[in-house]
Amino acid sequence: MLSALLPVGAAAASDSRPATDAVRTSDVDIVTSDDNFFIRMTVDLSGYKHLERNREVIITPMIVAGADSLALPSLVVAGRSRYYLWLRQSSDRWPADKLYRASDGAVVDYQATVAAEKWMETSDLVISALSRGCCGTPETLAAVPVTPISVEKIEPAAFMPQFVFIRPEAELEKHRQISGSAYIDFPVDQTVIYPDYRRNTVELARIRATIDSVRDDADVTIAAVALKGFASPESPYSHNTELAIGRTESLRRYINQLYSFPAGVVVTDYEPEDWAGLRRFVDRSNIDNRDDILAIIDSDLAPDPKEARIKSRYPAQYRFMLQNWYPALRHTDYKIDYTVRQYTDPEEMRKVLFSAPQKLSLNEMFAAASTMEPGTPDYDEAFAIAVRMYPDSPEANLNAAIAAMKTASLDAARAYLAKAGDSPEAVYARGLYEAFSGNYDAARPLLRQALDSGIQPAADALQQIDNIQSFVK
Repeated sequence: MLSALLPVGAAAASDSRPATDAVRTSDVDIVTSDDNFFIRMTVDLSGYKHLERNREVIITPMIVAGADSLALPSLVVAGRSRYYLWLRQSSDRWPADKLYRASDGAVVDYQATVAAEKWMETSDLVISALSRGCCGTPETLAAVPVTPISVEKIEPAAFMPQFVFIRPEAELEKHRQISGSAYIDFPVDQTVIYPDYRRNTVELARIRATIDSVRDDADVTIAAVALKGFASPESPYSHNTELAIGRTESLRRYINQLYSFPAGVVVTDYEPEDWAGLRRFVDRSNIDNRDDILAIIDSDLAPDPKEARIKSRYPAQYRFMLQNWYPALRHTDYKIDYTVRQYTDPEEMRKVLFSAPQKLSLNEMFAAASTMEPGTPDYDEAFAIAVRMYPDSPEANLNAAIAAMKTASLDAARAYLAKAGDSPEAVYARGLYEAFSGNYDAARPLLRQALDSGIQPAADALQQIDNIQSFVK
């Protein structure tokens, strides 16, 4: 392996000895870390103390394995005349800390760091010495082994990019809403609520529970309770209008008697006949003449002629609808609008995040997650909660994707990235995902695009990919 480095040249040194005979090394230490070799040793140059004044020896440690080799930074030990010649030339090639006067007999603490390559897994550290005369003409080249280098396996450094989250904008006022439907039963043609009539006890309790869920929360202020009443289509439209208005007003009075809300908090609206609800029932069924009935519902006919046509043309289907679907069309939808106070204490935000996340803004959720240790179950769950509460938010999905990549959960990251939007940060995250997946050719254009858009960590990610691919080759 070393034969190509044995003495060659036109003339031998004055004492016919190879130039390396005067080199002595000790305390050789080679450490591998990630994709680097750290080499340290003591090089004793005292054997050159009597080097002729016009001669010099260039000493170059090398890593050698078969036809592969890598030269490390060289040292120059020079006779008196050559030494001062180098100083006068102020050469950049041999800076002062690499140039030594032979008569000083220096002992050098030599250190070097090199990028590891696959071929170095089984190699040798050798010392090459090139002896030159007064005119700089090479006279002797020699090499001696120092120590073998053997490691189990050299792997490239892991891909460890910088992750870039997006901090969502703060909500100046946190408006929230909770809604539902109640099916209050009224005696025929009446608008008075009887709490014990049929299922009214259960339906009214549902409305009260919804209101109480926010009214009893000290962090919440109710802004409005909106009621909208619907009737079914079987009576004349004008009569159904009166029923829808009257029944909704009865529910408004009932709620105000229970809670004594300020004037204007409970507001009402109505729709005389719930044709949209009827259409949903028909569309999702396999009732006979389904498409023909849908065509009548979708026609421009007025409500009363529309119902009369269905009743006359499809009497059996009409009876089925009247018995099974019409009762569900007599309902009151309710919606509670409320505001939630702002949270500033991180510990409080963490507690609310896991107990009542609907009360937090996306910004507050991010602030809470930022106080947690990455990779812990709480940290992962915090970003997952943010997506559950804000499923269409690009920021929530992007941050969840990054949190997933931090823990190598690439399947989860891929799902989140599908809804992360097209911001420069999202493009960067997709580039990281491809790199983590080993798809470096797909990662490069995404990372370059992100870099062009101002995401500076993309430059380091691209360099890491270069290093990994260069190592593999």
